[in-house]
Amino acid sequence: MTRPKYELMAPAGNLAMFTAAVKAGADAVYFGLSDFSMRASSKNVTIADLDEMKKIAAASPRDLKMYLTLNTIIYNEEITQLEQIIEEVKGRIDAVICWDLAVISLCKKHKIPFFISTQASVANIASAEYYKELGAQRVVLARELNLEQIAEIAKIIDVECFAHGAMCVAISGRCFMSQFTYNRSANRGECNQNCRRSYTVTDDAGHELEVENSRIMSAKDLCTLPFIEEMKQAGVISFKIEGRGRDPRYVDLVTSVYRKALDNSLTPEEIQTEMKELEKVFNRQFSFGFYLGEPTDHDFSSTENSAATEVKQGLGKVVNYYARNQVASIKLTADLTVGDKIVVIGHKTGIETTVVTSMEVENQPVKEAKKGDFVGVKIAGIRKNDAVYKVIAKE
Repeated sequence: MTRPKYELMAPAGNLAMFTAAVKAGADAVYFGLSDFSMRASSKNVTIADLDEMKKIAAASPRDLKMYLTLNTIIYNEEITQLEQIIEEVKGRIDAVICWDLAVISLCKKHKIPFFISTQASVANIASAEYYKELGAQRVVLARELNLEQIAEIAKIIDVECFAHGAMCVAISGRCFMSQFTYNRSANRGECNQNCRRSYTVTDDAGHELEVENSRIMSAKDLCTLPFIEEMKQAGVISFKIEGRGRDPRYVDLVTSVYRKALDNSLTPEEIQTEMKELEKVFNRQFSFGFYLGEPTDHDFSSTENSAATEVKQGLGKVVNYYARNQVASIKLTADLTVGDKIVVIGHKTGIETTVVTSMEVENQPVKEAKKGDFVGVKIAGIRKNDAVYKVIAKE
């Protein structure tokens, strides 16, 4: 099967996110294990999950690739455990994303392809050439680069760049704020994200300095959709969506939007429409990062949590599913009304979204069902025990 000209890489923090990414049109999915991952607090996949993930990937029409991140700082006493993991994943993944030379050497020893993580902060041709000579097939470039700089490095080696998602105040990582304040190292995947909070600036005498935006260390999320064509022209071959710590709805929607953008040249009107879609899921407002020039004070978020225009609320669980009729029996933990938008999430289901056009309680059609009711709703492709959520506009 011929690989696509541009690879769309989606994140997965669990099996539901992985399935959602595959169904939404990802060409590749990256994920971490509980050890040596920059998202140690996420619900990472396990080595035992890899065989199931391979089956899901094999069912994709896109020749889907699976990439494992082993991109934290590695200590001497962890080398044996690291090699055991690399031995176990060989043949079950397509590449390792790493930067520590210990990981690189073990990938070479066990003949596993590897990409250089953004944690290596590759920002020049000389560094790219060095990693290429080491055997790297691809480099995830430093996030401080603009498109002109990226274009030069893309002549040397295949280039992967972040296209969407959270940005660290330390840009390409190596932040020590969480380490100093909570003894939780960001470089070990344990960031407490205290940079995202509001802060009051004071001097030694206790005088407060009033600032326009008290979230002075919280960068807006990256969004490259408005200039995705320029990224293609710069030679980027892999477009990476950040978000292993987010949820399947985020993965589904963001992957779907960027799938359209990579497969087509969107008009300005279409870009605006798709931007509205991106705003529906978790975001801290949007920035162009460094791609078009250095960020300004307008690239810091004014929201401490999410600026999403929609939120999902727990609605219940699928207690039975009648595949022949494509009807789910859902035990409600909140009220449901005809016209409500719902999403169903599960490990094998990924995510399915529908607007309720009709429903039944005790085999009788109803317009509204109450908390505690068992309600029948028609929706395709879901499973017993899947979680159900109602999607509502954020107030």
